[in-house]
Amino acid sequence: SKVDKDEDGVDDQTDLLQSVRAYLDTKPKYKSKYYASGYPDDTYGVCTDVVAFGMLGAGYDIRELMDEDIKQAPEAYNIENPDKNIDFRRVPNVAVYLKRHAIALTKDTGKVEEWQAGDIVVWKNHVGVISDVRNKDGIPFVLHNASPVQPDYEQDILKSWGKVIGHYRIS
Repeated sequence: SKVDKDEDGVDDQTDLLQSVRAYLDTKPKYKSKYYASGYPDDTYGVCTDVVAFGMLGAGYDIRELMDEDIKQAPEAYNIENPDKNIDFRRVPNVAVYLKRHAIALTKDTGKVEEWQAGDIVVWKNHVGVISDVRNKDGIPFVLHNASPVQPDYEQDILKSWGKVIGHYRIS
């Protein structure tokens, strides 16, 4: 990326990846719960928090950005009662936001060279961030939080999790 939103001397793609790794280093236990402040402030988290903390570390507060976007285009989100503190933590909402505001990239997992570290991948009910680690075939691993019994937060699941419905790069 040539963009450095938070002006910390680190480009946004690298910043997002580093921030995701820092968040996952806290080993958040998978548990969906409501936080009055929006962002989890304890030892728990869900898949969307991986993206949210990654973006936050790069200078993008997806909670605020999505709240504003929902107010601007409520029909796009189909949310009956918007709630700034939870809407950004739901996969369908994150998918809508990214579709509207990020750079859409290939969903073809066979085009491995087009999947770069810091990209965001969306499945029907899950989201993760593309790692800078690749398997022997060049397919990137995914950084994600999916289960209370997940053995590792960085896994070779890009092709096996299910049908990819979105692949994005923040801009």
